Amino acid sequence: MDDKLFKLYTDGACRGNPGHGGVGAVLIDETGCEVFAVHKYLGMCTNNIAEYMALICGLEKAVETGCRRLEIFMDSELLVKQINNEYRVKNANLIDLMKKVRKLLAAFEAYRVCHIRREHNKTADLLANKAIDEAMKKGSGLHS
Repeated sequence: MDDKLFKLYTDGACRGNPGHGGVGAVLIDETGCEVFAVHKYLGMCTNNIAEYMALICGLEKAVETGCRRLEIFMDSELLVKQINNEYRVKNANLIDLMKKVRKLLAAFEAYRVCHIRREHNKTADLLANKAIDEAMKKGSGLHS
């Protein structure tokens, strides 16, 4: 996909903490066109795990599309600061997820990770919640 700069927006949602979790990710090209939008139900998890899984899902899909330069936008200040080495990952459940994030980020020629306010991440948020809503509608034996 040559040297175009793409924008990846990711968000994890959780109904309760822990609770039913979902992820959403959207990749936008330089012209503002959507390259992909994905959402996935996670089952029971914490908010932080949902945020990590949303990023992993988006990064995996961006790698598949051949994207080489990426700006990543998330409303999880904790995750952004952990990726940017401002905070250490202390939670044992998140250490392996961070290793996976680092491995995926290494696949890009260049990347930047930025914190944005929740209202600027609406599409990813809607997708994450859509994943939970769809799973709940299916019934799938889900219980609150």
